[in-house]
Amino acid sequence: MNQLEKLTILTRALLNEYENGAKQALPQTEPELFRVYRSLVNVRMPKSAPKLTPTSTSNAYLKIQDDYLQTNLKERGIVTLNEMESFGDGIYLWLGDITRIQCDAIVNAANEQMLGCFTPCHTCIDNCIHTFAGLELRNECFQIIQAQGHEEEVGQAKISKGYNLPAKFVIHTVGPTVQGILSPRHENLLRSCYENCLNVAAENGCQSIAFCCISTGVFRFPTERAAEIAVQTVREKKPKSMNVIFDVFSSNDENLYREKLRRGNFK
Repeated sequence: MNQLEKLTILTRALLNEYENGAKQALPQTEPELFRVYRSLVNVRMPKSAPKLTPTSTSNAYLKIQDDYLQTNLKERGIVTLNEMESFGDGIYLWLGDITRIQCDAIVNAANEQMLGCFTPCHTCIDNCIHTFAGLELRNECFQIIQAQGHEEEVGQAKISKGYNLPAKFVIHTVGPTVQGILSPRHENLLRSCYENCLNVAAENGCQSIAFCCISTGVFRFPTERAAEIAVQTVREKKPKSMNVIFDVFSSNDENLYREKLRRGNFK
């Protein structure tokens, strides 16, 4: 079974959960079909995976999903520490897709519901991580929040499995949203995100962790100050044996982090 055939089965199963979904025509090329598949995954509420046939179990869907996503990952390429710029003391910088990084844990900039982004094909990191991990990640995050009894607090961190990602775990943290002027409270909350992610990683035996640029996207935290807090906190709080990767997704951010990593301390 090739990738297009797997993707067709998965997309059709997701569509069949909707009234008249079985009548929906599907694109014939993998890139176009993947957009439909991703959209359906993004908007799907946490629940058991769909059945491929009335007599099958959810495991049949998950087996094909995992096979498709693992092959997709190999095609996109797994990235290791050896391919990243080193700044000594176990600190690295890399420009690219965090869902390709092979390490013990990657950090997700989550929302308070911790269920991932529900906007179809949105380019945020939350959407990407949930898309390429598979349906089980949203289900596990739902269970974490249900057990907790309330939405995730800003500055805290929770850990889940990585599923079809090359990372063993995903550490979810909710960064502060800046509306108006940046305040010391915003800065302290962002600092807490990095500290708590490092603590959770250490508690779960992680020897490597990749951070995204927490809160600098739709949460509107000023990028330069966020980079300073990230670099300073990691330098002060990371265990000596832990490798930390700063993952960025633009050349501007790459240059900014490179500058901060080459400098000393920040106020």
